[in-house]
Amino acid sequence: MRNKIFEEDKLLTKAVETPSENKPRFNWAEALDDNRFEVPKVRITDGAGDRDFHIAEVADVIGEALTDLMISREENEIYTPKNRELVVESARIVADRLVERMAEEDEGGAPRLSFDELYRLIEKALVENDAYDVAKSLVISRSSDGSSGPGSIHAVGTEAAQIRLIRRSGQVVPWNSAKIEVAVRKAFLSLRLDSEPAVDIALRVTQRALSTGQAFINIEDVQDIVQEELMRKGFFKVAESYILYRARRRIERELGGSNEEVKQDSMIVVQKQDGSTYFWDGIDLKKRISFATIGLDLCLTSEQIEEALRRSVFSEISEEDLRKTIILNSKTLIERDGDFAKFAARILLTFVYEEVLGWNIARNSIDELKTFHVEGLKSYLKRGVEIKRLDSKLLKLDITKIADALDPSADLDFDYLGIQTLYDRYLVVDKTGEKPKRLETPQLFWMRVAMGVFAHEDNPEDQIISLYNLYKSRRFCSSTPTLFNSGTPHSQLSSCYLYKVDDTIESIMYRGIAENAFLSKWAGGLGGSWTSVRGTGSHIAGTNGESQGVIPFLKMHNDQLCAVNQGGKRKGSGCAYLESWHCDILEFLELRKNTGDDRRRTHDMNTANWIPDLFMKRMESRENWTLFRSNEVSDLHDLYGQEFESKYVHYEAKAEKGEIWGQSIPAIDLWKQMLKVLFETGHPWITFKDTCNIRSPQDHVGVIHSSNLCTEITLNTGADETAVCNLGSVVLDSHLKADGSLDHEKLRDTIQIAVRALDNVIDVNFYPTDAAKTSNSRHRPIGLGVMGLQNALFTKNIPFSSEEAVEFNDEFMEAICYYAYEASSDLANERGTYSSYRGSKWDRGLLPQDTISLLEKERGESVDVPKTSKMDWSIVRDKIAKHGMRNSNVIAIAPTATISNIMGSSPCIEPTYKNLFVKSNLSGDFLVLNRYLVNDLKSEGLWNREMSDQLKYFDGELGPIQGIPDWIKKKYSTAFDVSYEYVIAAAARRQKWIDQSQSVNLFLGSPNLKTLSHMYRDAWRKGLKTTYYLRTLGASNIEKATVTMKQVEKSQPGLPVDASEASPQQFTEDEKKACSIQAMLNGEECETCQ
Repeated sequence: MRNKIFEEDKLLTKAVETPSENKPRFNWAEALDDNRFEVPKVRITDGAGDRDFHIAEVADVIGEALTDLMISREENEIYTPKNRELVVESARIVADRLVERMAEEDEGGAPRLSFDELYRLIEKALVENDAYDVAKSLVISRSSDGSSGPGSIHAVGTEAAQIRLIRRSGQVVPWNSAKIEVAVRKAFLSLRLDSEPAVDIALRVTQRALSTGQAFINIEDVQDIVQEELMRKGFFKVAESYILYRARRRIERELGGSNEEVKQDSMIVVQKQDGSTYFWDGIDLKKRISFATIGLDLCLTSEQIEEALRRSVFSEISEEDLRKTIILNSKTLIERDGDFAKFAARILLTFVYEEVLGWNIARNSIDELKTFHVEGLKSYLKRGVEIKRLDSKLLKLDITKIADALDPSADLDFDYLGIQTLYDRYLVVDKTGEKPKRLETPQLFWMRVAMGVFAHEDNPEDQIISLYNLYKSRRFCSSTPTLFNSGTPHSQLSSCYLYKVDDTIESIMYRGIAENAFLSKWAGGLGGSWTSVRGTGSHIAGTNGESQGVIPFLKMHNDQLCAVNQGGKRKGSGCAYLESWHCDILEFLELRKNTGDDRRRTHDMNTANWIPDLFMKRMESRENWTLFRSNEVSDLHDLYGQEFESKYVHYEAKAEKGEIWGQSIPAIDLWKQMLKVLFETGHPWITFKDTCNIRSPQDHVGVIHSSNLCTEITLNTGADETAVCNLGSVVLDSHLKADGSLDHEKLRDTIQIAVRALDNVIDVNFYPTDAAKTSNSRHRPIGLGVMGLQNALFTKNIPFSSEEAVEFNDEFMEAICYYAYEASSDLANERGTYSSYRGSKWDRGLLPQDTISLLEKERGESVDVPKTSKMDWSIVRDKIAKHGMRNSNVIAIAPTATISNIMGSSPCIEPTYKNLFVKSNLSGDFLVLNRYLVNDLKSEGLWNREMSDQLKYFDGELGPIQGIPDWIKKKYSTAFDVSYEYVIAAAARRQKWIDQSQSVNLFLGSPNLKTLSHMYRDAWRKGLKTTYYLRTLGASNIEKATVTMKQVEKSQPGLPVDASEASPQQFTEDEKKACSIQAMLNGEECETCQ
């Protein structure tokens, strides 16, 4: 009987899918003419609105289902009296049900029905008439025409959009509960049972699929859940029929077979590491391609891709070279289509799985990856502890529960740059054998990081899984030191250290050199104030000599950064800050120059200006500025605002009297010199002392003397405190709804978990120095940031250069800060406030947005930023007043250069660099193609090989390419086309809500000192605390070996003939100047323009 059901369904489906013009048509509605019965007045709701309903439609629907059934049974007589009677009686039942429904309406009006509701009424009528087979024909017809299905499932509709189904073919499709309902209805009707329970079964299956927390689920797993739910509800006969039906389908697929043989000219001989050889048939390559194309919309067929991946494969090739060749060939396809970045990532992933788990794509199925991960976690942890790469505490956790949460399907969201970066730099490596071997897959890596952060809590497994789920779903990412070291014996998880060097040889050598070496060793980035160190010519009482100034000591610090790298994984990084009144400021400005005495140059250390508001005021009013020796004005560095101004004027008066040393220069001249060297060398950066201090929540217990390496951290420093900040970033583009609006519920959930994780870092962190431990334990600052702004704007279809983008910056930053400050207060309620909370601005009822008025009062002029808000802050204020804050500082937007690569998102808050460019990092060079642009060009029918070549030839710029709509060109304007006014306006909106600062890069397309001055003055007026790099155009271009000038000339008829014939690209004078600046930044000569 089961085989009969299967064969009948096959024939019925075939009949249903036969085009209507190839099937007989009958006027089933005329059968109603001789059978008068009450026909209700009903309105039908469809996609175009409401319309009148006619009972004749019911007759036609039943008749068509009956016709399909008769055709599948090869019945010649269809329009028989018996069949017409079935149609009439079923239509009568539907009419009666509608009359009953109309009577139940409150106002007696015409009831409104959706198509789904109508079809369910028809199915019930057929069942009442014992026409189960016709009802099943109707169900199959509805599923075949692409309709949503006979039922409607709304309860989990929004959440269901978060999970996708992997078909047996590898195709990934959106989750559709109605498809499950259809299958279950067919199973019930086949056994001549009412199919109404299918609605509840489908709902339960959807809920269970969501509860797995996985982004993808295999169709076989879904069918297993269906069987379990049928039995759980007591429908054992239906479950039995469903199981046998699946088995019959499986047998048919196997009998149909699949030819896995690969066409090739000859068998390739591959050499193993031990010298033995074997014939490579390419079956594994075909399976890698099948895995790598899951759910992707690629411009090449599988056969074309396979041909591309086989390039340069030769006989007698080694296994390692074969692996590298396949990976490199997949990487070269990235320029062809936006989705090839994911394709190449998956090709690499298959090799990672084989190296780490022992999974083999030729022998094992994709479905087995979960099992391999679950079984591999415990052995990985044991091996990691054994070789002293992992903390033994991890083995004390409930590994079984944690392993069950692993979701290898989340790896499908990685792109190539992210996977290669993880593989080269982040995954734990066993170096004890002859050949280094990775011990982690990406999902084991995420789980190890989460375990390290939460392992010390009571019953931590749920917290570990919650953080892991944020990582794997691209909602949040911790900073690089946390990713490097979490779960290891030396869990130095903090990103940034801020220190202050005092004017003693002990402080210089210990705090400035020795302690920094320890901090750098464990992967910390350094930022420190050297302003207190006396300047050149200052008197040294102990020796009655003169000081050589701060520069020689900075040279020592530079060499220390070179000598001690960050955890053996990236070179040491540091930034020295000097306040603008220090007498060595002019020489400090030139530290990064490639000319002059190299003993007084710091080519490997960053530098930054620490500028008080008084200097900006005097510069703008063209007044003089006085330089001092810091040992003679020792309190000046600790003052800001009006107190600084009063004391500074007092010292100027003393200098005029000759009581102390002073040098007066026009403030505008010093400003011009700052900008000149900033343009030439990229340093020193421009940061604003008074804004940082006046708006600091911690103004009651100290002074901010500098920012950090990346200018987003603003924390107090002192003799016994080295400030520490623990960073992580929310992925903004993963928190948008389908319509582009912010998903506040999801964002709040992410931030609650993220803030808890960052706070935990403080307790589990390994502190290289006592000063760092003292500061971090006392104030507990964290730095929650954001990445993916540009991707979010792409999703919202908003150009970066627009008022809408500026408003969106205000909106999302307010929301992030709202939920972050709330989360810290909730933690304070649970764990207590930080020890120095009393007297802070938080304690005084002042939130960051409230401090703008304080800045305006101290400056004596307004700050050009709107003060409005969209959210109800009284809730957060009440929580803080009641519970306090767990963390002295909560928000800081870091650059996220590397972790945004891993997350597949755009870096922090920056506009896109170019739409096609080569990105270089410690893992190599990577071609990056803007997938959002590719998708928009595809929607316009413009994406093809020719467009790819043009984009490559014009270095990712859309302006010169003809035929691209203006709206696309505006949406995808690159960083150097975005006016600085928009960049700064957006930064000012964000800074309004932030309690620390942000890494704001500024972009200058053309070398112009006036524009540069206006840009930084605008940043100061709008209340920015700090700025980061000045980005200038480098005249380096993408390799164009695959693009011929004839191709470009053919597609760009407007190009001058001589331009299309020239081989080297020509550069403007501005580009040449910018290129020379870039060369100096790199410490070498640039050969591109020569």
